[in-house]
Amino acid sequence: MATPSQEDYLEVIWTLIQEKGYARVADVAERLGISAASASKMVQRLHHEGLLTYERYRGFNLTPMGYDKGRRLVERHRILERLLTHLALGTASDIYHIVEGIEHHFSVESLEPIRALVDYIEAHPGWWNEFRQAQTAGGPHAPPADAF
Repeated sequence: MATPSQEDYLEVIWTLIQEKGYARVADVAERLGISAASASKMVQRLHHEGLLTYERYRGFNLTPMGYDKGRRLVERHRILERLLTHLALGTASDIYHIVEGIEHHFSVESLEPIRALVDYIEAHPGWWNEFRQAQTAGGPHAPPADAF
């Protein structure tokens, strides 16, 4: 199983490949705000884990397993961002940082019920707006004020 740090790298690498068609150690380091040496070490580690192919001074690419894992990790991030956006937990930047803090506590596989809820909210905005109004108005579905 990948560590949270490995997951962050895979997310960034997958995203870079989608955006640019490739990923370099320097790009990964810049995106994560770390040194190129640290990024290089993790790229080598991911290579040994079978998640990417790496040739020194020639760059790297995701293996099919790494590509699939990276795609699922980015999906997990996006699902959680969508949910927190619907919950109106702050600005896009706030939500991004909240997701960065919680996403590693959710397995990619455990997100299916959350995805289903978010899809339902987006398909039935009237239902969601009614629910949100009940929450802010202290309606019948709102938790008691002293519940927390």
